Amino acid sequence: MTSSTRTHLTAVHTVAVPVTDQDRALAFYAGVLGCEVRLDGSYGPGARWLEVAPPGASTTLALVRREDGTSGMDTGIRLATTDAAADHAALRAAGADVDAELIDMGPQVPPMFTFRDPDGNTLVVVQTP
Repeated sequence: MTSSTRTHLTAVHTVAVPVTDQDRALAFYAGVLGCEVRLDGSYGPGARWLEVAPPGASTTLALVRREDGTSGMDTGIRLATTDAAADHAALRAAGADVDAELIDMGPQVPPMFTFRDPDGNTLVVVQTP
């Protein structure tokens, strides 16, 4: 690709997460994870566009209703935290579906853990400096 054919992409704006019930998903992502609602509106008859994000984040998660009821996937989404152990404990205390143990593979790999939202979608929380 030559420089004259490059795009003007600058960031990842939104990542879609399939959900079966947007209100239930919103209760989890906002109420349990602490995300803020960035956009909640309709875009057609009975169609709702819902975006949430951690406070201060530039990339949002679109909680997209799946009409066929399909959800429960490994999203590949990695969320950043400054304290994986504290967040792991907080989510467990809140009753979230969190893996029992914090993943700690030594000094070269940051601590992390996996959790699932109410639809069974898997996300990972990774400690960042």
